[in-house]
Amino acid sequence: MRQMPDIHVEELKKDAEFLENIKRLERECREEESIAKGYQLLDAKLVIEAAEDEINEVFTFIVNTAFDRLAEYLTTHKSFDMNDIEDIAIARAIYEHAIERYSENDKKAAKEMFLVLYHTVDNEELKDAMMIHACAVMAGNSFENFIEDMVDVSGIDESDPLAFFIQTFVQPNDILLTMFAKYVGQGKEELKVLEESK
Repeated sequence: MRQMPDIHVEELKKDAEFLENIKRLERECREEESIAKGYQLLDAKLVIEAAEDEINEVFTFIVNTAFDRLAEYLTTHKSFDMNDIEDIAIARAIYEHAIERYSENDKKAAKEMFLVLYHTVDNEELKDAMMIHACAVMAGNSFENFIEDMVDVSGIDESDPLAFFIQTFVQPNDILLTMFAKYVGQGKEELKVLEESK
């Protein structure tokens, strides 16, 4: 999360308007089942240093709702529209969960989620990046190796709505995908199950 300039946490905790906005966001978030609003709520709660269980509750809502939505999209063969704020938020929640799985060495779950994202996002660069993530896992790279040896963080544009997704690597995407050709083939083979259910 980006740091906001000079926020006085104690003042915000007493700011009636800010607290009312949080309550409104909580209501809208639940009523609309909006993951995008869930992230806004999470950011607001982190800013005011809310209790850990409150933060966990919002996080659980985001993840559970995202996976429910993903299941719907897979069943109806709908793609994530990466120009739509809600679809970006759903994909982000699944991606963050995949990264968490990868960092905890649950490579099978991480690979499957990266492949599902590759299958469901409608943005070619992001698709390639998700396939590179999946291939890195299949090639046996640890999460640390992936981050230290393959990712180029200097290329991240924080104003990009897709900045939450790692998309810049030390090699151009096409070279990495060629290097990982064997794993790209395996990944596409695994995704045939989703293609065949159409």
